[in-house]
Amino acid sequence: MSRLNRRLISSTSIAIALLLTILFPASMLASNEGDVRNTVESVFQSLKNKNYESLYETLPSNFRSRITRERFASSLRRSQDNYALDRMDVGRIKVGGDLAVVDTVLYGRLLQPLNLEGKIMVQQYLVREDGKWKVATGDNSTIQRFLKANPTFARQFRIRQPQVFVKKDGKWVEFVPPKRSK
Repeated sequence: MSRLNRRLISSTSIAIALLLTILFPASMLASNEGDVRNTVESVFQSLKNKNYESLYETLPSNFRSRITRERFASSLRRSQDNYALDRMDVGRIKVGGDLAVVDTVLYGRLLQPLNLEGKIMVQQYLVREDGKWKVATGDNSTIQRFLKANPTFARQFRIRQPQVFVKKDGKWVEFVPPKRSK
């Protein structure tokens, strides 16, 4: 084999190795984001369809250890007559190790005591346990533990409080609960 052929093969091998090194992490990230998106959308559909028992399995293990499946489903059933979910928009997804944060907008209607169209802009927090994404949105202790263990991730993705809007005269108006008097 000539020196030119060996150099060409060597250069081609280096280029392919470099390309694979660059592409492999990107495909892993896309896969992680896709898995996170699928989990968030699946949980929303279960909520919308009132499949509360199945939602229990999407919770982190430390949260499940504090509440039974029956109690969890029962608490969701008690509130089901107060609202109806319509759809969800999934925005930016940030994955860092075993933690993910997803910007979402949930659309629906408040049925009682008033009939209002509304939306909630909320971040969904997920943790990976045993290779599966679990939704920890309502579990502040889990979220804080992961953020504390991952300060770089916490700095890169600013945590925001949920915002609630109602439709008034065809426009979205932020709902600000009245302040409690002391």
